[in-house]
Amino acid sequence: MSKVALTYRDYAALADDGRRYEIHDGDLSVTPSPSPVHQSVALRLGSCLLEHVERHRLGHVYMAPLDVILSDSTVVQPDVIYVGTERSSRIGERGIQGSPTLVIEILSPSTLSIDRVRKRDLYAGHGVPYYWIVDPEAQAVKAYVLEAGGYRLALRATGTEPVSPPPFEGLALVPAALFVSPAS
Repeated sequence: MSKVALTYRDYAALADDGRRYEIHDGDLSVTPSPSPVHQSVALRLGSCLLEHVERHRLGHVYMAPLDVILSDSTVVQPDVIYVGTERSSRIGERGIQGSPTLVIEILSPSTLSIDRVRKRDLYAGHGVPYYWIVDPEAQAVKAYVLEAGGYRLALRATGTEPVSPPPFEGLALVPAALFVSPAS
């Protein structure tokens, strides 16, 4: 029995049932809704990036859910997306069509191996120049830069010292500020 590879058309026809669907090289991926901690980290990080990007007129910042259509058989919804001005023509009606400048995934227990391995390889294979993984458990931000052989770790940051992960000069991101517990 041969495997059926799904396409963007199949993806667009999926029911809007509240689940998070993606297609990874033709394979359907379904993950549960993110936790409050995950969403709090995403909001804090997205807000920090948005303020910096808008102040310096560097492009656009988006939050999930938003389709990033890397190919007809690979559609993902990164937690945070940055599209630099040089790639702004990729912003379309359906989402981001082609690789954005930066994708950020915030780890959840249900997505650890997907984000650390599968999506990292997909992003590298489709030429996404920068990839960050944010780990709420370790309270760490890892920033990767795409090179010929794949992603190279450019920065691992924790604590209260401001950092400027690539591609942002002068960002002054404080990792510990991302991991404030949501109010109970």
